[in-house]
Amino acid sequence: MKRLSLISLFLILSLVLILPSNTYAQGNQVPKSLKAGVMQRLGVDTDITIEYSRPGVKGREIWGKLVPYGLAPGNRYSDDKPYPWRAGANENTTIEFSKDVLIEGKALPAGKYSIHMIPGEKEWTICFNKDNEGWGSFKYNQENDALRVTVIPVAAPHQEWLSFGFDDLAGTSATAFLCWEKIKVPFKIALTE
Repeated sequence: MKRLSLISLFLILSLVLILPSNTYAQGNQVPKSLKAGVMQRLGVDTDITIEYSRPGVKGREIWGKLVPYGLAPGNRYSDDKPYPWRAGANENTTIEFSKDVLIEGKALPAGKYSIHMIPGEKEWTICFNKDNEGWGSFKYNQENDALRVTVIPVAAPHQEWLSFGFDDLAGTSATAFLCWEKIKVPFKIALTE
């Protein structure tokens, strides 16, 4: 009986030590585009949170090549329908507002939205879509847009890893931005009151 208990204990310990390493090796590989997030408070209690994954330039030509101008051509993942850029990598990039805000002077209700972008050589369209779960923009549906704004990108110093941030902090407003490669895409956020 004692011998059976020792063998059982040995088997259980072996499984505890072996299974996690096998699980890690098979399904928990470090992604190429790491997850990131940034948060900014406006006023007394309006929080803005952006969650995204950070692809690297890695010597590639980004704008007009890796990320096409206009909509990307359809593929098998999008059911052959053209789609916008996911503004990052992997899952949808999301932005969440704890209170109603103005984006470029247009009202957007509190909530969590996926961000999709349609890059252009001179101006970009930013789409705030109510469908905030998904893998990229493949299943993007314009009918679910809560808001679309058009902004002007600006030249910026080289940024290897895509990032979001906030500039021009003025207490009740800020300019959020996406920065990657040598482009910065700003959009103004302000409180409604």
